[in-house]
Amino acid sequence: MTDSLPEDVADVLDLVLNPDEPVHVALRRQLPQLRVQSRCECGCGTAYFDLDADAVEPAPTGPGTVVAADVQLFTETGECPGEVLVFAQGGYLSWLEVCSWSDDVEVNLTAARRWLQPSS
Repeated sequence: MTDSLPEDVADVLDLVLNPDEPVHVALRRQLPQLRVQSRCECGCGTAYFDLDADAVEPAPTGPGTVVAADVQLFTETGECPGEVLVFAQGGYLSWLEVCSWSDDVEVNLTAARRWLQPSS
């Protein structure tokens, strides 16, 4: 998707930002300028972004912080142990969060990539 992002982050953004939704299309246009500023230290894969706002147009998300994308994660057995959220602030991609709802299933960005892949 973009050489500026780690592969795991780029893959998950590609999978959760729907190319058929206008707001997501506008957010996808920001990806070439997006950089990971930091990541959560717990191992979940949550990534906080840095973006040159002068180099891209804001998406029509409105002011403030919004959840621009929210996708529940389903394991191969149909269990839903968490979700992936993409946040935008003032129309600019801000962070990708991996949330766990389970004590039994490890939820991280690696697992999210696997669970978000379309079934063959």
